[in-house]
Amino acid sequence: MKQVFVLEAENSIREMLDTALKAEGHGIITASDSHVALTLLKSLDLNQKKFPFDLMICDCMLFQVDELEMCRWLRDQGSLVPILILSASGSEADCIRALEAGADDFLAKPFNTQEFLIRCRALLRRHSLNFLPHSKVLQFKDILVYPQQHRVLVRGKEAYLSPKLFRLLEVFISNPHRVWSRQELFDQVWEPNFIPDTKTLDVHIRWLREKIELSPNRPKYVITVPRIGYRFG
Repeated sequence: MKQVFVLEAENSIREMLDTALKAEGHGIITASDSHVALTLLKSLDLNQKKFPFDLMICDCMLFQVDELEMCRWLRDQGSLVPILILSASGSEADCIRALEAGADDFLAKPFNTQEFLIRCRALLRRHSLNFLPHSKVLQFKDILVYPQQHRVLVRGKEAYLSPKLFRLLEVFISNPHRVWSRQELFDQVWEPNFIPDTKTLDVHIRWLREKIELSPNRPKYVITVPRIGYRFG
């Protein structure tokens, strides 16, 4: 059984999510106030082995000062918990902002309950796979990736990556100098039911560059290959 935290303002939607997730066998904690929720999270141990939630679901319209404050705070603290953002607007700009803030997925309202559950299953599955035992340490120049610990060292310093960014870097560093098409990267990193969107990949590439490059605007690791995709190194 997984533990899911649901932050949703609308009572009807919150109850629907609660019912759907409980039917999947998960334990649910719900909240309707973002400030109370953030205070709660700040009181918890964010260590992956002690953090009580396996998935965060957040209604971005709740945040009055900064609608993605909670998402950014969790990532800044090094938390790897998957985050699914729900949005009433469904605009491309909102999606990009959510992904840039560290969200793993974005779902526009109104949405189908089955689609919601598919997204949740995919996030939980990938999150679990990130912590399966591995013996291999991956290295390329001054970047070290420890799959078992879900750790990344860049020039000797820890870099905190979301599960999706970690998987993207793992794919790249496992295949240095290989040119990946956009579709191949979607197939490797995103769930099978995900509908590819060029901007989604571009946002993740930009965010990965900000984590590992000395100069993200002049990348030395994640290189754009015009009209094809990307290569690493």
